[in-house]
Amino acid sequence: MKSKKILIITAFFLVTILGFYFVVTAVIPEFTNRKYMVISYVRPFEFINQDSNTVTQQDVLGKVYVAEFFFSTCPGICPIMNRNMKEVYEAFKEEKDFVILTHTVDPDTDTPSRLKFYADSLGVSTEKWWFLTGSKDSLYHAARVSYLVDDPQNHSMDIEEQFLHTQFFALVDKQGQVRRKIYDGLKKKEVKELMEDIRVLLDENDDNPVSMN
Repeated sequence: MKSKKILIITAFFLVTILGFYFVVTAVIPEFTNRKYMVISYVRPFEFINQDSNTVTQQDVLGKVYVAEFFFSTCPGICPIMNRNMKEVYEAFKEEKDFVILTHTVDPDTDTPSRLKFYADSLGVSTEKWWFLTGSKDSLYHAARVSYLVDDPQNHSMDIEEQFLHTQFFALVDKQGQVRRKIYDGLKKKEVKELMEDIRVLLDENDDNPVSMN
């Protein structure tokens, strides 16, 4: 009799726990998707692309994108980063809701025409891979505050004396939120992980996108 009572109580608690789990996962989907947590959000921006057209946060609203920072004369990490980024490009170039945003950290050198030449040298479509320039302070602010690919404390000196050099990629969802983590663009394992996460974000429901104004 006692063992039967224990069995009933145990079954009751199991049903209660399972019921709670299913309610929580139905009402709060993020409960089962904690690793895709929001770590930042993209602040309003205005840059110029390789075709001398203005690009703002409204142009990427509703798209998943990867953001990176480079300079065209970089002899070290940038070519490696962009070889890895090209793998991302090849994997998702047919996805209508995906783009890559590559920002220069050397706007004095990297004019729109130079960025266009660089894009052509990679053999990529600038419909899917955008190369952006603008004012140095706006570019560096985006890297540090929106995308978290550089330490904000690095802006203590005059902007003209700064030079940002980072190998990190940021993944942004359709609502302008930086998700999950910052990826090391020099590591194949992290680039593969990035591609897996892009697919997850592309499949997310975007019926009610949040405005980035």
